[in-house]
Amino acid sequence: SDLCIMDTSNLVLMRMPLGPLGTNCYVIGDKEQEEAFIIDPATTEVLDALKKHNLKPKAVLLTHGHGDHIGGVQGIVDAYDVPIYIHHNDVKYLSDPELNLSNYSNPTPITVKGRIIEVHEGDHITCGAIDLTVYETPGHTPGGVCYYMPSLVFVGDTLFNQSVGRTDFVEGDYDALINAIKTKLYTLPDNTMVYPGHGPETQIGYEKQYNPFVGA
Repeated sequence: SDLCIMDTSNLVLMRMPLGPLGTNCYVIGDKEQEEAFIIDPATTEVLDALKKHNLKPKAVLLTHGHGDHIGGVQGIVDAYDVPIYIHHNDVKYLSDPELNLSNYSNPTPITVKGRIIEVHEGDHITCGAIDLTVYETPGHTPGGVCYYMPSLVFVGDTLFNQSVGRTDFVEGDYDALINAIKTKLYTLPDNTMVYPGHGPETQIGYEKQYNPFVGA
């Protein structure tokens, strides 16, 4: 079920825990444009939330290429022909069920084909009043990214409430992850809401104080 986090005159933000691992899929939409970004769709169920708010998808934004974050992508791009934003270091994950781990966790291995737009540090991705800045935060995967706009950031599996992303998968890098959190995420304002790929949201200032893996 979708949890509406924010609903203002022009913006709507929803979180839906989807798929076998309860991956947080986010929808951030501009009501005037009637368009939205879908972030990390584990399943196509997220489309129900868009319909409820009269929104059409403008693009799928991926924080990284693991199977539990991309399971719904193919269904969405088949239905709406929208582009897929992902860092170039994780593009190969979309076509490799070994790398994206769906060989191990899914009844059917996941592969995704579509119009790929590769994102890089500092890119801006816009939709009406929404202007997301890309931060490269490798570690959980080589192409992990976060999407930031003032007051909120979508962090995928980089940072969690009092925890950090796993780095024991193929191509994981613990030192890179901790460095990315310190140099990218912890430079954001303390009151920035953090929307992770699993579990409850948190705030940058709270994590700097209480995260046992990476303090300020």
